[in-house]
Amino acid sequence: MAISSLPHNSSDFLYLLFFAIHILVLLAFDLVPLYPDAVTPQALTDLQNYYIETYQDRFFADPPLWFRGFTLGEGLYQLPLSIWALLIYSVVITVTTTTCLLEMYSWDDVSQYHKKKLLGLYGPYLALAVFMGIDMHARISTRLAAREKAASGDGGGAAAPKNINKVD
Repeated sequence: MAISSLPHNSSDFLYLLFFAIHILVLLAFDLVPLYPDAVTPQALTDLQNYYIETYQDRFFADPPLWFRGFTLGEGLYQLPLSIWALLIYSVVITVTTTTCLLEMYSWDDVSQYHKKKLLGLYGPYLALAVFMGIDMHARISTRLAAREKAASGDGGGAAAPKNINKVD
């Protein structure tokens, strides 16, 4: 089976576009707290400061320990998966983004206005991750069903399994 370098349908194109942007966001924004100060460009630090001031996102202003773990996971796990495994990636993004959204709505010192703005940033990640997970599950299920059908001789005339309890 030949592998094409171009997307075959609209969801493939959406994934390609998303991951191109996502990898850039990971490297230029999300992973910046992990970079040593000596090698972090000032423009990235300025971008972080602007974001924190504009959106009041406490995950970046004063990250809880578990969020720091998620950030490390982005560097060690999400970045490589962004290039490779969509189904696993979609499950991880669904769990981590849902966790952040639930925590965010418990912040008493952040206005509803800022929470809605943050939802506008985090929500599309969650929606695309859920869509991607459903799509990847359907694709994998279809391929597995086709293999099973081919292995059984198209479902008809397959030999009955031998009785393993029978002694000859």
